[in-house]
Amino acid sequence: MGSMEWSMADRQIREAMERGEFDDLSGAGKPLNLQGANNPNWWITRKIESENLEGIAEVGAPGVLALRREASRFPESLLDERDEEAVRARLEDYNARVKRDRMHPDLTLPIPVVAPMIDIDDMVAQWRERKTKS
Repeated sequence: MGSMEWSMADRQIREAMERGEFDDLSGAGKPLNLQGANNPNWWITRKIESENLEGIAEVGAPGVLALRREASRFPESLLDERDEEAVRARLEDYNARVKRDRMHPDLTLPIPVVAPMIDIDDMVAQWRERKTKS
């Protein structure tokens, strides 16, 4: 945007403020929810939460959404594993399923959605740290 467009936008915002069009908005004075703002798919995560669709990944959701949900639960969901070998096996299985999903994406989704690969060594370290605390 050029400076002329910005100044026009600034002017329109200022005039709307003077008319009181921003008074009494429902979110006025409340902090912005920036949780997960670094997540490239923040919008889908928030949509699932706001629409109370948490169970979608477990029941009939496209594979990639189930994988994303599974990844979001690491490392806490790994705490029931007894040893590092079992944790590594589970994470290797997850990464293999992500690779398969990337080779055959769900073309029915309105936009491409990608599940993250997991750094197994990093996740094992997080599991080990949490396991010693519990």
